[in-house]
Formats: sequence, C-alpha cells, structure tokens
Amino acid sequence: MKNNLLTRGVLITAASTLAITLSACGGSEEPADTSAAADTSTSEMETSEPSAEPMSDEPFGAGCSAVPAEGEGSFTGMTDDPVATAASNNPALSTLVAAVTAANLGDTLNTTDDITVLAPANPAFEAVPADALNGLLADTPALTTVLTHHVIPGRLTPEELAGTHKTLNNDEVTIEGEGENFSIAMDGTVVAMEASVICGNVQTANATVYIIDQVLKPAGM
Repeated sequence: MKNNLLTRGVLITAASTLAITLSACGGSEEPADTSAAADTSTSEMETSEPSAEPMSDEPFGAGCSAVPAEGEGSFTGMTDDPVATAASNNPALSTLVAAVTAANLGDTLNTTDDITVLAPANPAFEAVPADALNGLLADTPALTTVLTHHVIPGRLTPEELAGTHKTLNNDEVTIEGEGENFSIAMDGTVVAMEASVICGNVQTANATVYIIDQVLKPAGM
C-alpha cells in the first residue's frame, strides 16, 4: 500500500513539474510583428499604381489606332519628314492635307522650325456641314486664317500643352487638361462642340502634332 502511494506521489509531482515547464515555455513566445509586412504590402500597392502622366516621348490617345503601324505614315516614318509632308503620308489626315494644299500652306508648314500643330482628323472635317466646308475650301484667305489658327510657335510637350497659346494667326487658343486628357471649349470650334486631343505627342521633323476631333474656329469668325 505504501509503495502504491509513493508511486502515485512521484507521478503527480512529475506531471505538475512538466505542466509548469510547458506553461513557462509557452508564455515566453511573443506574437509575430505584422507591421513590417503590412508596411511592405502598402508600399507595393502604392508603387504599382499607374502614373497619370503620359510618357513624354511617345504618342498617346485612343485615336492613335488610326495611324498606320508601318511605312512613311507611321509614327516612326513621320519623324523623318517635315509636318506637311508627314501628314500627307497619313490617311487619317487626308482632308487636312487637302485644305493645306488649297491654301498653299504646305511649304510654310514644312519650313517653319519648331511648331505645334493641332491637326483635325478626317471626322472633324466631316462634322462641318458640306456647304460650309466647300465654301471654306474655296475661300483662300478664310481657309488660311482657320488653318494658321491651328498652329502654335514652339514644340509643346504634353506637360506644356494646357494653357493659352498664341497662334500663327496672331490670335490665341486655350487648351485645358492634363496627363493624356486635353480639350478645347465648344465656343472655340466651328460646330460648337468641345474638341479633344485623340492622338497626342506625334513627332515630325519640325513639329509636334496633336490630332484633334474638331475643326477650331478663330476669333471673329
């Protein structure tokens, strides 16, 4: 009987000692620090957000898909030619080229250094009523006024495009926006609809071109 009690006492004492030891070991562990992981995750999310600014050396805009991918009318092909010649190789600007030819402005545009051209795409001219457009094309002084209103001295980068700029017509054009979204108010267009840049920062040998979806109206017309 004494032996049994002794044995049970030894076992109880050993179990108690083991429990205390395990409890002490468990209590010494500290919770994992998750703040560093959270900070890293937040940093990665912030870094992965796309920039609102366009690449300053590349064209941008949904309308750029109308520009040929290869040949003289492509973005690469246009960089070697002065602006009127470059536009003549681009089917998206064929009506503008016809207007420039009618106004005898091709040589002027090709030989003027460092200009920015707001170039109406073909649908911009199609939005003008046919009789009004035909009348304009037949009136060289009026056509010259309209076309030179689309030309700004100096090559404007996308970061410089927004603002009020003097044109070759000696009047002003005001462009609003930032990043890849630029517009000209509806009172500045022939058909009283807001104009937007649909393909911007197109480079030619002597000009930076911003293709727009409306024909602009000079002051007083």
